[in-house]
Amino acid sequence: MVVGFSAEAALLPPGTAVLNAAANPQKLAAALAELRPSAVLSFGIAGGLDPALRPGALLVARAVVAEARWPAHAGWSAALAAATGAAMVDMAGAERVIATPEEKAALHRDTGASAVDMETAVIARSGIPFAVLRAVADTADETLPPAAAEGLDEAGNPAPWRVMRALLRRPGDLPGVVRMGLRSQAALRALRAVAAQALRPPPG
Repeated sequence: MVVGFSAEAALLPPGTAVLNAAANPQKLAAALAELRPSAVLSFGIAGGLDPALRPGALLVARAVVAEARWPAHAGWSAALAAATGAAMVDMAGAERVIATPEEKAALHRDTGASAVDMETAVIARSGIPFAVLRAVADTADETLPPAAAEGLDEAGNPAPWRVMRALLRRPGDLPGVVRMGLRSQAALRALRAVAAQALRPPPG
């Protein structure tokens, strides 16, 4: 299992083999190259690109799109979608946070993807068979405030002191930070409800 930060990993039972990327694509690429797992599930929250998606919507990827389009493991993905009720969509991969409605609309238009995350394209580039189970946090019409991007430390753990420092510099970010906290919690609740199904091994 690959996650982006510790709150996603905390949804999984003790003993689950989890790699926390800490929102750092370079760190994830190096870890995958060293570990070479036989298959990887990309699990966690995502940013919405399709305006129809609301916080907490569950998604399974048909493929991930960045500089290329990589199909997900078809049988595994179909089984995940059937078990969780998630919609089958294309996901976009990004090296950074896609923060504004304008950026989200452009990525949606250019890729046809319904949501975006920072981990799945890294997994796809590695050549390791993969599937994706994600829940939408921020929606297509919402802006991620700069202070929200400072909420993790280098290990992917919450860093509230960093957010507080950012808010002291940009107090106008506070409503957006509160909103994004609520959106993220809605996504994590949706993932918690299907965590057991996510642990099913890939067929075959």
